[in-house]
Amino acid sequence: MAKANKRAAVFSNTILVLSVLLILISMAESRGILGIGFGKQATLVCNQVYGAQSGDSCFSVTQTFNLTSEFFNAINPNLVCNKIFVGQWLCVNGFVI
Repeated sequence: MAKANKRAAVFSNTILVLSVLLILISMAESRGILGIGFGKQATLVCNQVYGAQSGDSCFSVTQTFNLTSEFFNAINPNLVCNKIFVGQWLCVNGFVI
């Protein structure tokens, strides 16, 4: 009985240590401390912008500039399509690294 309790305690402690280690690695990566590539964010390069006009939508802009919706969303990652406002800068030519 004592051996079973000891094995369970060792197993629990090992799981606990591994969990803490993974949490620390995750925190370090989110701050860019380790730089080993986990959670590395993409870099956007925009070559041409368009100032939204009255009545513009994501669909109309993609049609005007002959873009796919996937590409348009990739080069405008924080855009909320139903909240486009007049004068908002939209990337219409670029790439993601």
